[in-house]
Amino acid sequence: MPRIVSVWLEHWPVTRLRRAQAASVPSGAPSARADGDRDSGPMVVAAMEANGLRLVAVDSAARALGLVPGETLARARARIGTPVAVHPADPEADAAALHRLCLWAKRYTPVVAPYGPAEGGDGFFLDIAGASHLFGGEAALLEDLARRLSTRDMPARIALADTPACAFALARHGGGGLVAPGCNAEALHALPVSALRLDGATAQALARLGLRRIGDLATAPRAPLARRFGETLLLRLDQALGYRPEPLVTAEDPREFQAARGFLEPIGQPETIVATAMGLMEGIAPRLEAAGLGARAVRLTLTRVDGILRSLDLGLSLPTRCPAQIGRLLALRLDRLGPALDAGFGFETVGLEVTATGPIAARQTALMEAPGGGEGTEHLGDALRQRLGRRMMRLGFRQTHLPERAEAVEPWRASLPAQAGRRDPGAREPLPPRPLVLLSRGEAAEDVIALAPDGPPHRFRWRRRLHHVAHADGPERIADEWWRAPGPLRDYYVVEDEAGRRLWVYREGFPTMEAPARWFVHGLFA
Repeated sequence: MPRIVSVWLEHWPVTRLRRAQAASVPSGAPSARADGDRDSGPMVVAAMEANGLRLVAVDSAARALGLVPGETLARARARIGTPVAVHPADPEADAAALHRLCLWAKRYTPVVAPYGPAEGGDGFFLDIAGASHLFGGEAALLEDLARRLSTRDMPARIALADTPACAFALARHGGGGLVAPGCNAEALHALPVSALRLDGATAQALARLGLRRIGDLATAPRAPLARRFGETLLLRLDQALGYRPEPLVTAEDPREFQAARGFLEPIGQPETIVATAMGLMEGIAPRLEAAGLGARAVRLTLTRVDGILRSLDLGLSLPTRCPAQIGRLLALRLDRLGPALDAGFGFETVGLEVTATGPIAARQTALMEAPGGGEGTEHLGDALRQRLGRRMMRLGFRQTHLPERAEAVEPWRASLPAQAGRRDPGAREPLPPRPLVLLSRGEAAEDVIALAPDGPPHRFRWRRRLHHVAHADGPERIADEWWRAPGPLRDYYVVEDEAGRRLWVYREGFPTMEAPARWFVHGLFA
């Protein structure tokens, strides 16, 4: 019978931020907050939503002031009137830190699984069946785990039961504890139905029916519940009571494309680590080639002599099997880390694992082509990401012809080549020349004189300068998006004034007897 430990990390994003701040401050130096306050003050983490910033996590000091997750930041500040340190939410960093914590927890059992979206992603499970006797029993194991987390300033509530659902419910909603084998129903009887990982609407509907506790739900007729709430409700209840299995997805499943090397004498120099990683990639590359795959993400794991595990994750824009490319990116990452790598007395084991793959189509290479291929833009993006950090942005295109709406800032990603014979749905038709400097919106031109009502301007004033047009090319007609309310048409012209300046101007609409047409300058050419 499985014995599952659930570890719920209270206000995990705040805890992760505090640990990151402590690691970045030199020993003996006072640590500073985002708004200038000291670390002892209240701290909250907020995420941007449609109606503004909303609290995601709060620490104990903020909770004592009455702040709760889910509240808007503006309302919280207006209500308490006390300065708090606000940090932006970073789910990627939270998940990466939780994964490292799961790897550390493997000291107790090989089966460690992080919380999923249903649990909120702020904790992990351990299956200690067959391993608890190594620590003196289940109670001693829980005590040791709680002590180590407390020593590392990680507030947590821990519960042990026969199923992940029961252990999670007790840790998150019941204060933790140890449940004897076969006693799940008794332990869950008084807990609220929301402890079954139900959505808020289902929990509220059950409360309106008088089913506020799991004990009430367990004794209710199942058929009406299934007809009204669907199969998910009964599945969650059966998983908590142990009637249906709930397999755990471990933090690090065995992978086909991985390799490791141990050392009798520990290593610590970045050059030695990079050379070792390149050698490991040379051993993995033939297996990737046989499968027609390349690495899209790799993880370098470094095990210190004192058992501390360090891991570095690299993401690549395009699949690769080139050891030199992997080594170059690792060298950039290690150079950015510097002393933060903290080799201690050295690393005794170096491992390399391909965590994500992508297909690599066979192609004819040039005779004098450099190793690793010639995708210069993607390689440059990967190098900058390792040098500057994990956040990189690029300009992307929107499906619109309006110039001021045609570009958008989006996370960096490679533009994969389209398959032969298939048109890339994101490809754009060739457009007439566009200015090097595009204004965020058209600026009005004044005193415009046009020789023909629907022709280009002959003279206009813009930014207090009078421009006499010597040459004009156009028009290029651009209309608003079809799904929006119809707006005025635009006729764009490329004009060159007598001084040689080339401007991109447009006429909005057509002149009428009541009012002349409106002209705007939208960009400048070289």
